[in-house]
Amino acid sequence: KDTSTHSQDWNLSWNTTNPDFTQCFQNTVLVWVPCFYLWIFAPIYLIYLRSHGYGYICMSLLNKAKTIVGFLLWIICWLDVFYSLWERSNGSGIPAPVHLISPTILGLTMLLATLLVQYERKKGIQSSGLMLIFWLIALLCATIVFRSKVLHPLTVCVWRYTTFYIYYGLLLVSFILSCLTDQPPLFSQMVKDPHPCPEPGASFLSRITFWWITSMMITGYKRPLEEKDLWSLNPDDCSNRVVPQLVHRWNSESDCCTHDPKSKESKERQAVAESEILLVKNSKKTIDPSLLKALCLTFGPYFLISCFYKLIQDILMFAGPEILRLLIRFVNDSSAPTWQGYFYTVLLFMCTCAQSLILQKYFHVCFVSGMRLRTAIIGAVYRKALVINSAARRTSTVGEIVNLMSVDAQRFMDLITYINMIWSAPLQVVLALYFLWQNLGPSVLAGVAMMVLMVPINAVIAMKTKTYQVAQMKSKDSRIKIMNELFNGIKVLKLYAWELAFKDKVSQIRESELKVLKKAAYLGGVSTFTWVCAPFLVALSTFAVYVLVDERNVLDAQKAFVSLALFNILRFPLNMLPMVISSMVQASVSLKRFRVFLSHEELQEDNVEHKPHSILIVDGVFSWSRSELPTLKRLNVCIPEKTLVAVVGHVGSGKSSLLSALLGEMDKLEGAVTVKGSVAYVPQQAWIQNSTLKNNIMFGQERREAWYQRVVEACALQPDLEMLPAGDDTEIGEKGVNLSGGQKQRVSLARAVYCDRDTYLLDDPLSAVDAHVGKHIFDRVIGPQGLLKDKTRILVTHGLSYLSQVHLILVMLDGEITEAGSYQQLMAKEGAFAELIRTYAAVEQTDDKGDNGKHVAHAGINVYLIYSFYVNRSPSDSCESNLHHNAKEAKELYKKPKNTEVGKLTEGDKASTGKVKLSTFAAYVKAIGVLLSCLSLLLMFIHHFLSLFSNYWLSKWTDDPTVNGTQPNSQMRLGVYGILGISQGVAVFVYSLSMSIGGILASRSLHQSMLFNVLRSPMSFFERTPSGNLVNRFSKEMDTIDTVIPSILKMFMGSMFNVIGSCLIILIATPLVAVVIPFFGLLYLFVQRFYVATSRQLKRLESVSRSPIYSHFNETLLGTSVIRAFGEQERFISESDQRVDHNQKAYYPSIVANRWLAIRLEFVGNCIVSSAALFAVIARENLSPGIMGLSISYALQLTASLTWLVRMSSDVETNIVAVERVREYSDTEKEAEWRHQAYNPPPRWPTDGNIEFRNFGLRYRPDLDLVIRNVTLKIDGGEKVGIVGRTGAGKSSLTLGLFRIIEAAEGHIFIDGVDIAKVGLHDLRSRVTIIPQDPLLFSGSLRMNLDPFDSYSDEDIWLALELSHLKSFVSSLPDQLSHECSEGGDNLSVGQRQLLCLARALLRKTKILVLDEATAAVDMETDNLIQSTIRSQFEGCTVLTIAHRLNTIMDYTRVLVLEKGEVVEFDSPSSLIGQRGSFYKMAKDSGLA
Repeated sequence: KDTSTHSQDWNLSWNTTNPDFTQCFQNTVLVWVPCFYLWIFAPIYLIYLRSHGYGYICMSLLNKAKTIVGFLLWIICWLDVFYSLWERSNGSGIPAPVHLISPTILGLTMLLATLLVQYERKKGIQSSGLMLIFWLIALLCATIVFRSKVLHPLTVCVWRYTTFYIYYGLLLVSFILSCLTDQPPLFSQMVKDPHPCPEPGASFLSRITFWWITSMMITGYKRPLEEKDLWSLNPDDCSNRVVPQLVHRWNSESDCCTHDPKSKESKERQAVAESEILLVKNSKKTIDPSLLKALCLTFGPYFLISCFYKLIQDILMFAGPEILRLLIRFVNDSSAPTWQGYFYTVLLFMCTCAQSLILQKYFHVCFVSGMRLRTAIIGAVYRKALVINSAARRTSTVGEIVNLMSVDAQRFMDLITYINMIWSAPLQVVLALYFLWQNLGPSVLAGVAMMVLMVPINAVIAMKTKTYQVAQMKSKDSRIKIMNELFNGIKVLKLYAWELAFKDKVSQIRESELKVLKKAAYLGGVSTFTWVCAPFLVALSTFAVYVLVDERNVLDAQKAFVSLALFNILRFPLNMLPMVISSMVQASVSLKRFRVFLSHEELQEDNVEHKPHSILIVDGVFSWSRSELPTLKRLNVCIPEKTLVAVVGHVGSGKSSLLSALLGEMDKLEGAVTVKGSVAYVPQQAWIQNSTLKNNIMFGQERREAWYQRVVEACALQPDLEMLPAGDDTEIGEKGVNLSGGQKQRVSLARAVYCDRDTYLLDDPLSAVDAHVGKHIFDRVIGPQGLLKDKTRILVTHGLSYLSQVHLILVMLDGEITEAGSYQQLMAKEGAFAELIRTYAAVEQTDDKGDNGKHVAHAGINVYLIYSFYVNRSPSDSCESNLHHNAKEAKELYKKPKNTEVGKLTEGDKASTGKVKLSTFAAYVKAIGVLLSCLSLLLMFIHHFLSLFSNYWLSKWTDDPTVNGTQPNSQMRLGVYGILGISQGVAVFVYSLSMSIGGILASRSLHQSMLFNVLRSPMSFFERTPSGNLVNRFSKEMDTIDTVIPSILKMFMGSMFNVIGSCLIILIATPLVAVVIPFFGLLYLFVQRFYVATSRQLKRLESVSRSPIYSHFNETLLGTSVIRAFGEQERFISESDQRVDHNQKAYYPSIVANRWLAIRLEFVGNCIVSSAALFAVIARENLSPGIMGLSISYALQLTASLTWLVRMSSDVETNIVAVERVREYSDTEKEAEWRHQAYNPPPRWPTDGNIEFRNFGLRYRPDLDLVIRNVTLKIDGGEKVGIVGRTGAGKSSLTLGLFRIIEAAEGHIFIDGVDIAKVGLHDLRSRVTIIPQDPLLFSGSLRMNLDPFDSYSDEDIWLALELSHLKSFVSSLPDQLSHECSEGGDNLSVGQRQLLCLARALLRKTKILVLDEATAAVDMETDNLIQSTIRSQFEGCTVLTIAHRLNTIMDYTRVLVLEKGEVVEFDSPSSLIGQRGSFYKMAKDSGLA
């Protein structure tokens, strides 16, 4: 009986023209399904809500409505139960138990739903997905019953009908209410935020369809988006929430490993360069802390949600082929009722839509995880960079660390989107094989064998790619490192005319990088070949075996096309696996780099103890790294509070190291160090931030106006403020490019003074300023009467004139303190110090021997002098009143309203707007070569044509009639099918190669031209452009052009041809589709344009806000010692975090916009698929199954191709921006020609060295005033001329004019009668030599630093070193001339670098030598040696010296005194002193007159 009932039920529900469910089914299953759903998921949901509260929502109308409707539903269910009980007691026929059970279950469920609504309100949930799905399921189930009740009216009881209709109405109301969203919780982020992200407050439907971003999309479509349109980040994505989690996990992970006894030796293993570590396998296995584990613990829980989505999506994926099978069966079976075809079409549509929603949700979770991961990694690297010690700093250059943050962090983000494929791909393969087996039986094994064969090939390719990758990263690191130095030292390069040497050096590294890229391209070609051929070969082998094994096996449409659809599904996981594996390999390389960096040794906290009593070092032995010999030995120092201590000694005797030891920057090997209270530090080379002058001085402290004024005045900055365009709101460029050396040093000092600390460590702050300014600063700031008189001060100095005023002098030699005591004690001791003083300070002594009264008067005159320099007045009688007056005037000046715009200097990266210009694409195609581009296109077309034709051939084959159960032509059909496939593979192989090679050619030419253009830019360009931008162009944008653009173009072309092909096939099969395709096409185009406008702009905003992260990071790395000394780490960390968040603010909407687009497009695609199926059902009478199978199997692929096409087209647009930005610099202003074809100066020019200025004037920018005006003077060959004047008087500017670093604004300069404006820049700069103010070295050997063009012999170089007093030092180095200098020459002292610059000059031996304050950083003795060398070696040459120490130029032929850019005096020193003018006052100040 059961079977007959079952078949009756089936006939009622399926094999009929008007289907319906039985009464029993309606009353049980359809009622219970929603109930089971809610009871299963509610407990999990409640547990989640308990731990995730978002605040409390007040009772609102919406909430009341939901609750009331819920109670009404509950009451209706109970009414049904009571009615059944009433029936029973009335005895009017006993109702079936189902009438009691179902309403009871339903009633309890409605009660639960109502309570859930209230609990959600308490927990701050504004819109609930769980409830929406529940109401939807309940509504769908009720709708089926509703239809049945309408079709078969009043067969049962009126009461139940009435209650059901009311119940149905209420369900509908509930469903609509659950689609709406409630008000935000009290005290939530949304209320406080001016630009809140609408996501948390969006309804569930809006969240799954990403509707909430539409408002931004509309804005972006109407006009280009700007910063102010961006929303704030969600609190969960902010740095302050994300980074601490990772740092905490990593620290606990490291602690676990440090307690392990074995890992001691791993800590002490010397730090090796990071790239080496990857290649050298470690012999002793030590347990390293696992960064992977820390990452998993931090981001794993959120990421697990994505696995759940992926699982559902994978299962839904196989619905397509199954429905296709049913559809083909339906077309073949003419007796099937028509509604089944429509039912399959609707089912297909619903499945594809559900799949789209879930897939996009999955991607969203992945991308958000990736974004958080990047935030966390950048934060962790930044925090680590602030605490690593100098040994670690040496192994990780700035370039490498910046690469960690940019390239490696990006690798992780890319991997996260794919990582689930590791388990999902095998799952998809297994499912596909299961369905294939159902379809074709054992023949599938042939296909599987093909796949298994492909795996090792792909694995080998992936492994090779990894080795290439490591090699490429290594080249890239060294290239970026050189670029970094090149930009830091660009001024020196230009002065020496060394650009070409460095251009060749960079190009050499670049060539090796391109070689590796080329090898990778050949591999890429092979992998693309296997990639395209794999699915085809699988299909071919399977069909061949199936047909050839038994001739009774007929290949019909159902078998062939369902198999093809499954093979297409298989293709994805098989292609993805090698990609994921190589992506994982790349990420593991990056992971290792991160782990190595995060495991670097840190500065020990206990290097310095902070105790109440003042500075004390007991038996101190210090070195820069544990593996090196100690730099400082046997130090015993005790410095009482409030004393002023001077540290003196030769160049390289360890003076700066002593201060570093007190700061805790050196490794303390033995002994103890204590320092009292807070510390301020002024480094020898001032570290200036790219910010306003005011912020540089205040350094994060609050503004105290009166104190600020005193500090500025004491540090002699007041006059400079008046000269700067916007006063103290003037923006200072990176590393202080628009300040002179003296100004930088004074700003650095002012910062220390303003911060008001207990202990001051001053590393030679007076060397970079003129003598009289130095005296002013000493008296007003450092000395016994200065602002810091109540502080402990340690002053490293070469100025002997101050020593008589200090309390204690420490004399250093070779890292030891040889003498210590007060000035009088040391003089009485008759040691080396006394001898030094007698030799060099004989003149100075006489002046300071007077009584104290005279001393104070001296200071007074000095201060007055400084004012008279600025406010150009005649010296009046009462120097006091004058001073007072000037100070007041200065204050007035200060209060003037300032125009901050004038003070802007650097230009941030601008986001260009609108569409990418066609010229950019044209430039790229031109860079590839037009011929190569056309060839690639042709090959691509052939490949796709063959692919379409082979599938069309297959459909013809399946329609072959069967004769006696066999297909007669199957052999021939199979042969042609095979040939088509193989030729398709060949076409794609050649195409892939030509594209990749084209990409490399383009890459080479773009990089070459950018490098050349940047080097040809004038100095002003580098002052305006932050080096972060330049480095960003050479690293990130070049990386995009190298690797991303070629592959994206390939994929774009591929998906475009795919889409066109699919549409053609569908049109051929079901011409009716032609009605809807144009409509969907337009819709598609509209959505795509709509999206691209916003997406492109977001991408631009994102890349513009990326540069500041790296600029700030670069800046921080240069100033870590200052930041640590002042204890400002927290402020810098939060600044960095804020910049990262600012960058993610633009990145997050771009992710969401991608999802928004994908859902809209997949919907369009799903509509096309459904219409193809629908029209196939309508026209089933005259459609062969083969053509229908072909059409729908192509339609199923179409959705993916469409989405991919838009993704790719927008990716092409967003990435081609890199070409635009790289080409940007070809249009900027350039310097004059390096070599003039028309005029070549004679080979020995200049022979005499005569220099003549005629009405010479120059300005820094066209909109600024002249810095130097009407200078007219003549200098004869062989003269020695000193140039003096206050800081900012235009001394350095004059030399810049001589070298044409800045072109003349008016007038001319003649050298030996030749107008230098007519000479090529390199001809000029290589014939005149300068020893610059900032001694700069590049990383490389000493030899390279002296002679980059290799134009001198070793003998010449040793001679030059001997003359510059470096021979003994260089001979003592283990590698001598090949000694590697670190970045910026940091492993030599400033004095030694200065001497190396002298050696450079001695090598070039030109007729004209310019010394720009070249002896500022060396001690008196060395200075004397340098001066004597210059006198003897440059005897017949013209020497121009910008001097701070007047005693160095007292024996010169003439002295040029500049004031405000004009010549004031020009005569021999003796006659100038006789004239008692400006020079006389300076000389008197220095005690020389």
